[in-house]
Amino acid sequence: MTNGFQRGPKGESKGESKGESKREPRRTPDARSAAERAFKAVTTKPLEGPPKTPPTLPGVKEMVSLRIDRDVLDFFQEDGPGWQDRINAALRKAAGK
Repeated sequence: MTNGFQRGPKGESKGESKGESKREPRRTPDARSAAERAFKAVTTKPLEGPPKTPPTLPGVKEMVSLRIDRDVLDFFQEDGPGWQDRINAALRKAAGK
């Protein structure tokens, strides 16, 4: 039985070297799998990593919410404006900076 190809002594078709592999014909995807791939591509959300924090600049203060005892707050506020700076200085001193 012949298929139009002539074989050499080692089963190679003429014009084909030993190192070349035979290529299989391209299979066309069926309509369902093509539609599933297209649907998945447009409906899948990209993976998101952890939220990126903006780079901190030296000397820039960060806004935070802090719960402290009322008497401590009264102590820092009794001298008037600047009580937040005084709390910051006290925390800095307690942190050893």
